[in-house]
Amino acid sequence: MIKKVFIDGSAGTTGLRIYERLESRNDIQLIRLSEECRKDVSVRKKALNEADIAFLCLPDAAAREAVSLIENDSTVVIDTSTAHRTEKGWVYGFPELRNELEKKIRNSKRIAVPGCHASGFIALVYPLVESGIISKETMLTCFSLTGYSGGGKSMISEYERADRDTLLEAPRQYGLSQSHKHLPEMTALTGISVSPVFIPVVDAYYSGMEVIVPVFADMLSGGCTADDIKKAYKEKYNGPVVKFIEENFDENGFISANKLSFKDSMEIYVSGNSERILLISRYDNLGKGASGAAVECMNIVLGTDKTAGLEL
Repeated sequence: MIKKVFIDGSAGTTGLRIYERLESRNDIQLIRLSEECRKDVSVRKKALNEADIAFLCLPDAAAREAVSLIENDSTVVIDTSTAHRTEKGWVYGFPELRNELEKKIRNSKRIAVPGCHASGFIALVYPLVESGIISKETMLTCFSLTGYSGGGKSMISEYERADRDTLLEAPRQYGLSQSHKHLPEMTALTGISVSPVFIPVVDAYYSGMEVIVPVFADMLSGGCTADDIKKAYKEKYNGPVVKFIEENFDENGFISANKLSFKDSMEIYVSGNSERILLISRYDNLGKGASGAAVECMNIVLGTDKTAGLEL
């Protein structure tokens, strides 16, 4: 049966990428609004209630408003905003974390797509807490490098102007107050008791992401080593979307954050040495960090191959 799908916020960066992955599919029918009507609340309300699946690619307040407009109990909402990621009644859309989470996604009407930075951190830390390799009380640091498309249309325009500010030529750290909006989900979903020291950096390339969590060997529980971390990742991440890669993952001693730009997959690595260990995830901030993750969740809801329409 063909399902009706509505992308609320289809003109934004995330919405456009979802649209690109869905427009040629024959198992869904896209509900399209004209440019004049796409912000009309009454028209949006009608579309939201007609849809079998509604993607929300909106700011937080608008996403909450969109949910309030739905008057039936059948529309499946897949929200890419920050609004509902730690809300009760919403399922977190990262099926690779555990088997029961994929089952919950399949049966849920309310799914929250992970944040881009959060995706990489959670992918690295969750298996280690789950297996007891690190304790929930471990104090962690996270460094995350992203392309400028993560800032949406305004930042893309800022970076792509011919007369752009020379300050944009260099990497720029942000989230200086240590109150970044992804921290609540990074803490809640991994189960750690203390939010990590988080260092997000945006750089002058379009898309792609690299997240690094450094740990000292003495931070690991019960004499665990880097080999135990590798084993946990190998058992957890062996699917088509998220993969642990043990060897030859670098590029002549470098790791480029944009290697998986325009892809919907994620790669997990362990580097460093026996004393100082680097946990690394690499993916596209618009792929597994946003649109690709949203489409993967939709595929699970539909009961189709979860990689359908994805670029892996």
